[in-house]
Amino acid sequence: MRINLPHPNKFAKIWEEVTGVALNKTVRGIVTDSREVRPGDLYIAISGDRVDGHTFIKDVFEKGAVCALVNSEIENADEQLIKVNNSVSTIGKVAKAWRNQFDIPVMGITGSNGKTSTKELLKHMLSAQFNIHATEGNFNTSIGLPLTLLRLTRENTMSILEMGANQLGDIAQLCEIAQPTHGVITNIAPAHLEGFGTIEAVAKTKGELFACLSKGVSFINAADYRVGALEILGDAISFGLTPECDYPADIHHEKDGTITLTVDAEEIPTHSVNLTFAKNVIACAAIARTLGLSWGEIRENVASFQPPKGRCEVKNNGMITIIDDTYNANLESTVAAIDYLKAFSGNGQRIFVFGDMFELGDLSQDQHRRVGEKCNEAELSAVFTVGEETVTTDAIITYSEHHKHFDNKDDLLTSLKSIIKDGDKVLVKGSRGMKMETIVEAMLAV
Repeated sequence: MRINLPHPNKFAKIWEEVTGVALNKTVRGIVTDSREVRPGDLYIAISGDRVDGHTFIKDVFEKGAVCALVNSEIENADEQLIKVNNSVSTIGKVAKAWRNQFDIPVMGITGSNGKTSTKELLKHMLSAQFNIHATEGNFNTSIGLPLTLLRLTRENTMSILEMGANQLGDIAQLCEIAQPTHGVITNIAPAHLEGFGTIEAVAKTKGELFACLSKGVSFINAADYRVGALEILGDAISFGLTPECDYPADIHHEKDGTITLTVDAEEIPTHSVNLTFAKNVIACAAIARTLGLSWGEIRENVASFQPPKGRCEVKNNGMITIIDDTYNANLESTVAAIDYLKAFSGNGQRIFVFGDMFELGDLSQDQHRRVGEKCNEAELSAVFTVGEETVTTDAIITYSEHHKHFDNKDDLLTSLKSIIKDGDKVLVKGSRGMKMETIVEAMLAV
């Protein structure tokens, strides 16, 4: 990770106030990856499970870094070293002080899935009224969020921050740094269970966002009973596919398969067959209206929105339609993606290429089996799986004419190419670590 600092002199002042240590040279950027170092950078040395950033101190100084934040002794350093007990905690404190300079709405977004898609749609929608500062890429962690906040400037009139979590207390830690004024939890589902252990622990951790909003506004997904059960300390605004909420919504399927929403009696065409996207629109519409946007602005910005890379991106190689949903996977997002595939109009086979879902702990086998059940329900033409866990998915497939589990992607691609016909629709999905985008790339080249 790396950022450019918008105001190096202001940063230096706040740094000294928080840490008690003056910077010897002007710091123009902050970096955690030694490979990304540029002249004038402050390097944060992080001791990870596999790599210790302290081993690269000499290299980063040779590349032009002017300072390093460390938590262990380093001998014969060429530039300034600042030793602290915890480098991640220290940059978090500096980022909190930086954020506290700004009296603007700060929206925190968390949830088991849909965080990035919701953030991107909300950013696009609210840009009609605000100068938006927002999380970029995967900067949603205990180190990524502080770096995001350090890019906040006086020109920004709102900040939208994605908050990720892998264990209890993660969201509370991020909220302590970000001091959000508004928050939304997209959903609570069995994801990242290796770190949490139970779905109850997931709910407790995500609920830490609402717990910090005693003087703020919580946006509640009323369609998710686990979100609805969380304690709300401040103001609350609810939305969802139920009439008993502040922004009730209905879903209508048009003749071409696209979804039109009715939200609080206002019609919003989504121009998409993606049910997950439609649900994101409901959440973002409720937030946008609360923050002052008109329904006309909301409709206009939904119509002009382009989904982020790897999230139900529709691609075409001239012969087949490929739905690239390779960014990540858990049970809920996978089921939604299969519904998306099924909703496509026209003839041709509907084919699902599925890689392992990670971080499911003891529930992994059950979750992969349930994906297989969903495939049967959707009556897909073919289901091809790859990885160690998806063998459970393949074992449950009974409907599809073609289904097979593969140990590697090359063999899968060979079989897939042998059955592909003009007009087919192919959904590709799996956890990020499976790198299922390589299959998408190979199919586009066919």
